Amino acid sequence: MSPDPEKPPRPGLGNLKKALLAGVLIVLLTAATVASAALLEVDQLVQIVQKEGQGIPGVKNVLDDVPGGGPQTILVIGSDVRYQDRKLAHSARSDTLILVRLDPDKAATAVVSIPRDLKVQIPGYGTDKINAAYSAGGPKLTLKTVRDLLHVPINHIVEVNFGGFRRAVDRLKCVYIDVDHRYYHSNVGLPPSAQYSEIDIKPGYQKLCGTKALAYVRYRHTDSDFVRSARQQDFLRQAKGQFSLSSILGDRTELVKIFARYTRTDVRSNDAILRLLKLAFLSSKNPIREIKFPAYDIPGGTYLGITPQNLQGVVDGFQNAKATGGARQTTGVRSSTKKRKTRRAARRQTRSPGLPVGVIADPAEGENNAIPAAAKLRLPVYFPAARLASGGYSSGESDYPATRAYAIRDRSNNRYDAYRIVLSTGQPGQYYGVQGMSWKAPPVLDNPSDKMRMRHRDYELFYDGTQLRLVAWRTPRGVYWVSNTLSLTLTNQQMLAIARSLTRVGS
Repeated sequence: MSPDPEKPPRPGLGNLKKALLAGVLIVLLTAATVASAALLEVDQLVQIVQKEGQGIPGVKNVLDDVPGGGPQTILVIGSDVRYQDRKLAHSARSDTLILVRLDPDKAATAVVSIPRDLKVQIPGYGTDKINAAYSAGGPKLTLKTVRDLLHVPINHIVEVNFGGFRRAVDRLKCVYIDVDHRYYHSNVGLPPSAQYSEIDIKPGYQKLCGTKALAYVRYRHTDSDFVRSARQQDFLRQAKGQFSLSSILGDRTELVKIFARYTRTDVRSNDAILRLLKLAFLSSKNPIREIKFPAYDIPGGTYLGITPQNLQGVVDGFQNAKATGGARQTTGVRSSTKKRKTRRAARRQTRSPGLPVGVIADPAEGENNAIPAAAKLRLPVYFPAARLASGGYSSGESDYPATRAYAIRDRSNNRYDAYRIVLSTGQPGQYYGVQGMSWKAPPVLDNPSDKMRMRHRDYELFYDGTQLRLVAWRTPRGVYWVSNTLSLTLTNQQMLAIARSLTRVGS
């Protein structure tokens, strides 16, 4: 049997502890569970990773020191390099750049995704896309480029191979994701110049396992890099709340093995490991706050740009993260004054006899798109009698219908009817839609931020900051919700108007 090209060589005892930051990565996805276990079992975890982990050479002198107990910023690089490629010095790409700030004194753990096509100055190489820094100088040059861009201290660096992502998702028994539209590409019959990663994911709430989950978060060929970053953060947000304490603690050894095997990091000493694990544990009580990176397309090319004012806003938000009323917020947290004003404005809009700006009544087309699902399902099918004036009903693929009727199974393998109606805003990569299913407890509807009564229905509201991400409605036979686009381009008033318009087929 030939060796696995993605399996790393086994380092000597000098690299004993280099990949223990894997435990921190798991912490970021699963809150305090693994952190507490790691704090109690550092010696055991050291033994687990002594044959698995690798360090990143040459970065120690470009990292910023931090006093013990102070906040720390971690640069996470997701790359598609294989260990065999690294050994042969093949060029690789950084597919994902994420900064994470752990600070227990703040109200939230800040996370910001930097678009890979962002136009920047790469030290010693001139102007290029930021992901070119990895091809030119690996993690060290990427670190310098990001720090020169944002002017924030970076204390640690972690490089994660996507093979680890795929295996970790499979080990966690997959993730339920609210898929916004059809993702499809086949290389059959295409010349090599037109070929890229194949993908076939249909729209609708569903369970994604390793290979499909990786294809989903990496996809970007029919939308912008900004939408791709929003999709990655949406995946992490949905994944975060789906794993129980018992499942994480019971499988922590194998999870640490996976992350150690496919992770490189600068962390070397016991003291550094303990400080970072302790900081992660203290920070894990806080929600994760995603800081938006408001990039724009630069005309005439494939670059993205950002204004100096917006870039400073990203830095300020990252260093001073505040808790939001997102869909994963713990219930019982009081709303901020700004959010209360937003909700009062939304309530005033619901009392208006008209539709908000940008929304039109279109019950005939809505019902026509819903009838095929109603003919296949025992579940009552509701359609939007109102939609955005721009765009229309579209799955994202010309040969695939805008409405999909299908079956979904929960983790106990119980089967439920489900359907998804997909609408486009008219902008690349921006899709919203209506989901219905007879499964009454999908993870996506855990912990609503607020509730509102409209037209004799009780709706559950899921906020991301002050913007609505989901508006859900429950009946004795099922649950229904309206999903905003990945970039949250629909206003709160538009989301509420579309939810309020939901009408049963044949009524």
